Amino acid sequence: MTAQAGATRDGYPTWDAIDWHTVENNVRRLQARIVKAVQEGRWNKVRALQHLLTNSTSGRLLAVRRVTENTGKRTPGVDNQLWDTPQKKLMGARSLRMRGYRPKPLRRIYIPKANGKRRPLGIPTMRDRAMQALHLLALDPISETSADRNSYGFRRGRSCADAIEQCFTTLCRRNPAWILEGDIKGCFDNISHQWLLDHVPMNKSILRRWLASGYLEKQMFHDTIAGTPQGGIISPVLANFALDGLERRLREMFPVRGRGSERGRAAQVHLIRYADDFIITGHSQEVLAAQVKPLVESFLRERGLEFSSEKTLITHVEEGFNFLGQEVRRYPNGKLLIKPARKSVRSLLAKVKQIVRQHRGGTAHLLITRLNPVIRGWANYHRHVVSKRIFARVDAAIFRILWQWAKARHPRKGLRWIKRKYYERVGTRDWWFYGKSPERGDRLAHRRLVHAAGVKIVRHIKVKSELNPYDPHWAGYLSGRSTRISVPSASNFWAFAKA
Repeated sequence: MTAQAGATRDGYPTWDAIDWHTVENNVRRLQARIVKAVQEGRWNKVRALQHLLTNSTSGRLLAVRRVTENTGKRTPGVDNQLWDTPQKKLMGARSLRMRGYRPKPLRRIYIPKANGKRRPLGIPTMRDRAMQALHLLALDPISETSADRNSYGFRRGRSCADAIEQCFTTLCRRNPAWILEGDIKGCFDNISHQWLLDHVPMNKSILRRWLASGYLEKQMFHDTIAGTPQGGIISPVLANFALDGLERRLREMFPVRGRGSERGRAAQVHLIRYADDFIITGHSQEVLAAQVKPLVESFLRERGLEFSSEKTLITHVEEGFNFLGQEVRRYPNGKLLIKPARKSVRSLLAKVKQIVRQHRGGTAHLLITRLNPVIRGWANYHRHVVSKRIFARVDAAIFRILWQWAKARHPRKGLRWIKRKYYERVGTRDWWFYGKSPERGDRLAHRRLVHAAGVKIVRHIKVKSELNPYDPHWAGYLSGRSTRISVPSASNFWAFAKA
């Protein structure tokens, strides 16, 4: 990058004077060259381009911007340091040098899981996060170029909705009829360090230091002998490197083209994976139990991984199975329907009840402010499947919860008085929960509860399996997908309307 007006003596511009468009273009060009070199099998050139990118000013600036503008920017590591000023960000970019770099131990914290257990997270320092983001810029193009076609987790331009749509495309016909529901036991915690060092195409010295950095818990240092820390920016890509290749190995056993393709097509074996959750389809239970499952177990064993016995099942599609919060089931009439899973509905209502309990003495406006993002986010996630009836049931359940809250707040008032205070008619809809803000004259002074049923059901258009977001040939396709205008729901419109 050439020096600009406002540049410091070492060539870095001041943070506020950085031309981010130029920075992003510089990085994007190098990433496109890495993709081309990988496609041509020129691995010496790949390494040279990775070195060029990780030592570039543009790469360092972009890495610092990522770690200082994401949701974890206020979470410090063991050194208790944050890069929260332009000066600190610029100093952080200058500090991203390979020579003499030693990562600090991770700060261990725990977050609750749905099954009652706790998930460990390792929080790196800001400098270590920025170094991981810098090397990720050079590693992710390789991961995308070599990834399985039907892998959807932790990948640019792909989402849970794509994985669910692929489920529908694969299972909407009579065959395949059986599903292997795969779940890997402690995937992030047990990946073999040696396998990663042997197979991940990046600076081995840096990778070895990250993997062996250890963690601090209650001021005690602990070694890390396996796994990648959940909480590190580069960890999802390392996990994808470990799990990519499973689809190719299945295709070698069950080819759909060339020699043996007739037997391969008859087996109806297809993989759909999102992170460490995956399903594999099959024509019969015997194919999945006798051939597919041993192959997957062998694949995982090479990487230091194994199945979770309690979550790995072989199921008939007519019995239904849960995947990524959705219930997939083929009904007796032959129709395949995908709906929000009961567990997901129960989780939403439990969260709504918790918020209501926490605001027993709060105003209706404050309660709506807390509930609306939860309801809207849940409904938007499920709006691509058969959700309309379940949305209506969820709204009815939330209505009952809020009615009990309103009656508990005013035990000496009559029901008509409570209705007039907290509910109003909007168009043809009666009993719409609302609250008035203390600020008068503000546009959001009169806020209404969002209804899940007001979210429009829209069929998701699945991303093309061959997509590589770092390949310039896909730029037009990505631009077209990102500029599609979503239709706002009536519930969203009325929720922010002024009285």
